[in-house]
Amino acid sequence: MATRILPAVGDVDAVRSLTTLLSQLPDAEPVAPVGDSTQLVDTLARLAAESVDELPEVVIVHERIGPVPALELIREVALRFPAVGVILVTSDPGPGLFQAAMDYGARGLVALPLGYEELASRVQAVAQWSVGVRRHLGSGGDVFTGAGGTVVTVSGAKGGVGTTLTAIQLALAAQASGRPTALLDMDLQAGDVASFLDVQFRRSVADLAAIADLSPRVLADAVFRHDSGLALLLAPGEGERGEEVTDRAARQIVGALRQRYEVVVIDCGAQLGGAGAAAVEMADTALLVTTPDVVAVRGAKRAVRMWDRLQIRKAEETTVVVNRHTRGTEIQPQLIQRITGTAIAGTAVPANFKELQGAVDAGRVHELDSRSTVKQALWALAGELGLVSAPEEARKGHGRFRGDRGAASFRRRKDGAG
Repeated sequence: MATRILPAVGDVDAVRSLTTLLSQLPDAEPVAPVGDSTQLVDTLARLAAESVDELPEVVIVHERIGPVPALELIREVALRFPAVGVILVTSDPGPGLFQAAMDYGARGLVALPLGYEELASRVQAVAQWSVGVRRHLGSGGDVFTGAGGTVVTVSGAKGGVGTTLTAIQLALAAQASGRPTALLDMDLQAGDVASFLDVQFRRSVADLAAIADLSPRVLADAVFRHDSGLALLLAPGEGERGEEVTDRAARQIVGALRQRYEVVVIDCGAQLGGAGAAAVEMADTALLVTTPDVVAVRGAKRAVRMWDRLQIRKAEETTVVVNRHTRGTEIQPQLIQRITGTAIAGTAVPANFKELQGAVDAGRVHELDSRSTVKQALWALAGELGLVSAPEEARKGHGRFRGDRGAASFRRRKDGAG
């Protein structure tokens, strides 16, 4: 059987040299080379959409590929297309780079200048590995072709309980641990993620609402890359445009983000709409933030009951996060757990607004001092939720997709009330 080999090389001279050698390999079937990382991912995604069997057995990535660096590109290919073997071509084949390439998911490394014997040996070994993986997984129907990132929604029991700050810090913690992370502002009429992170933006989630096919390129055009490394998909600056984001659009957008990022954190705000309902329904983890006061706890109980009535999420599948906690307050986390019937996060966030005020007023919460007890608690919460590690479930792509029941129910209730 011929081995299909897809070169990803940005340098013209390197393309010529590599394709010439590949054409001489026995039983090799070189595919037309791609010139950058975006073309490579788009090509693999298109082939995978037809059938996993259409994917090449071997992808060869040149060290000077761009715009995504070679190692990051290898990690994305390994996560999204686990039955494809990747070989890195580099002028620095030392043990340090070799170990890094293996850690990022490469199956082999070939030194420059290219030699026939070394290239043939690596291609043959990686092709055999790829064929073995596909045989083990069956005919291909069970091979997962998306990154299958973890989706976490953060909702508020009412306005002003700290939902946006919580979502941002969870996303920052995940990104800082080395996991590619997207932060989606689904508080469509009053989203403040951009203000908290001092961001000026042109595109928003509303610009994706009417697009039927969210290709990686289209998604990348709408995402804002923050200095912290976070990929931001922001709420529209004009609140009335939030109505453009339907539950169907939200489902497609969250699914597209899940395929491209290991962690997706969604700020759903305190008001539930069809899009927010779809996001909460799809989430692996749904957080509900409250403060330890009577009004907020009543709001949390009301939200939990509504999610249950609309079949969006059961109380026991929701985790309440207590913000602005003090030991002296009468309402403690255990009491909130009994009142709401939910799980309760083991980490409570302390009340210390003085630590936050400067960063919040400056719109620079990503620069919050690491000594801040609030930041430490929120990053500990990220660890409790598994966002700062790579759980096996996320690598395999298992997620919670429970159909359209909740969003559809929300539409029916809304239409009936209107």
